[in-house]
Amino acid sequence: MKAETSIATQRVQSRKITSSFSLKGRWESPFAGYLFISPWLLGFLLLTLWPMIQSMYYSFTKYTLLDAPEWIGLRNYERIFADDEIFRQSLKITILFVVLSVPIKLFSALMVAMMLNKKIKGISVYRTFIYLPSLIGSSIAVAILWQNIFGIDGFINKFLGMLGINGTSWISNPKTALGTLIILVAWQFGSSMVIFLAGLKQIPTELYEASSVDGASKVRQFVSITLPMLSPVLLFNLVLQTIGSFQMFTQAFIITKGGPINSTYMYALYLYDRAFSRYEMGYASALAWILLVVIAVVTAIIFASSRYWVFYETEGAKGK
Repeated sequence: MKAETSIATQRVQSRKITSSFSLKGRWESPFAGYLFISPWLLGFLLLTLWPMIQSMYYSFTKYTLLDAPEWIGLRNYERIFADDEIFRQSLKITILFVVLSVPIKLFSALMVAMMLNKKIKGISVYRTFIYLPSLIGSSIAVAILWQNIFGIDGFINKFLGMLGINGTSWISNPKTALGTLIILVAWQFGSSMVIFLAGLKQIPTELYEASSVDGASKVRQFVSITLPMLSPVLLFNLVLQTIGSFQMFTQAFIITKGGPINSTYMYALYLYDRAFSRYEMGYASALAWILLVVIAVVTAIIFASSRYWVFYETEGAKGK
């Protein structure tokens, strides 16, 4: 009996040793994690970090793709800030585009998200159809479609003609060309809408029920409950959309090509022209780094201001 007990004990100990060795060999190795993230890590190093380092170096050189880079120090930056009038104009247009398009897009996304945050039959189908425009994103096909819609013989003018109104070529008019791009960007609010919808579902319904008992109207509930509880999500969407709007390129390139009279000449489009039309890679690299700094400053301002209007359940708004 003692012999059988000792044999059983030895087997159990052997299994524990084997199991611990197996677990140690599989999970405690420091190389396992690096192995799993190696595809992303290689992509980041080769496709993001290394090009950034190269562009930083080229921004201090005279580089035209045809000749070897020639170190010129800060001369590119001096030319940009001192002599480049188009730089100032394109930056001004881009900032105006961001200031107008981002609030309109976020407001549209929030309103639609609130309408879709209802328990009605077939609501998932409505959400899918509303999100569809964002799936195709800033594709060339959508840009061409938008160009035809707002053209002189486009759908908008035909509709206005049925009402007895003479339309214009919206994309050829300096006063309306930028507006057509803003409408296009605002129309593709699906991604922001989905994020808002997820945030709305996290707001406890008890808050609305209690405020209703106290006689709060829908507007009061929106101002006092929805916006404060949704403010972290609003901050997230605001930062993402601001960064994306500063880099807007495809729509302006396809629909207006920066015209008319440079009224839609976005910063990214100017950077592209310098790099691939004039082959001034060094100058374009300097423009790219200036854009990065501008985006970083604007993002920092948004985060700094968030302490006064973003509400967190554990902290509350710091400005309150």
